[in-house]
Amino acid sequence: MKCKSVFLAGIALLLGAAFSSSYAQYPNRPVRFIVPFPPGGTADGVARIIAQQLTQTMGQQWLVDNRGGADGILAANIVLKAAPDGYTTFFGSNTPLSAAPALRKVPPYDPVKDFTAVGLFGHVTFFLFVPAASPSKTLAELIERARANPGKINYGTGNTGSIVATAQLKHLAKLDITHIPYKGDAPTTTDLLGERIHFAFMAPTPALAQAREGRLRMLAVLLPRRSSLAPEVPTIAEAGMPGVTITPWVGMFGPAGVNPGVVARISKDLNAVLARAEIREQIGRQGVEVQATTPAEFAAFTKDQYETWTRVIRETGIPRE
Repeated sequence: MKCKSVFLAGIALLLGAAFSSSYAQYPNRPVRFIVPFPPGGTADGVARIIAQQLTQTMGQQWLVDNRGGADGILAANIVLKAAPDGYTTFFGSNTPLSAAPALRKVPPYDPVKDFTAVGLFGHVTFFLFVPAASPSKTLAELIERARANPGKINYGTGNTGSIVATAQLKHLAKLDITHIPYKGDAPTTTDLLGERIHFAFMAPTPALAQAREGRLRMLAVLLPRRSSLAPEVPTIAEAGMPGVTITPWVGMFGPAGVNPGVVARISKDLNAVLARAEIREQIGRQGVEVQATTPAEFAAFTKDQYETWTRVIRETGIPRE
């Protein structure tokens, strides 16, 4: 019996060494980095910065593969069906992994169980913009104006983050305001500039440039602390609405079941990239406040965010498909 135990222990050590050697070779071919948004936006910009840096750090090409559509569900399903070998990764965000499943009566997947969390990139900066000619100079003034004019103030949204964040603001402030949906922030910005809508939560691209030119005004930012892009703009809590807790985010995932050794390798190199001041600055210019995590921390964060978005969607009465 003792000989058998020694034999089995030896086999286990040999197998462990073989597996460790295999993981030490990762990656030995190009890695696919699926982005659930079209080229040219904030997500694509951040993905390309990270892919370029990981290509240099890991010695294999990280290939950005843009697969937009259906709130990121199309891209997420590609990742779900991929082999869990670390060669298919996902630029995940609150859109496909918090909002999309929470907005559907039958979720297309479980954002916690069906993916392997690798690491957070950071929080996406969303500002509350109004036209420069708006009489509302602060969020409190905008809320007061909306209450004085029930049903006459409208707002635009170009993504699920702005939809849920504004619904939470509307619910907490008890506002009677009208929702105007758009297919992205670019047309939302156009109508905001034309004063066809009164306000909108949007990412910095392209509205921040318009604000710096004096055509739009920023009243608050959806971050726990002020943004380095516009430190003069108060957080949503500082502006008087601490209950608005929706904050868009971005990070990296793999399919469920990626080996911990591969996850640890990607996480190590990813966090080394995110720790570099010049990379943090580049990503910051894309509108993302960098915040690195361990895989375990990111898994817990993903679960918390899904629960938060689900609760807010339920409380605010946003219709589910």
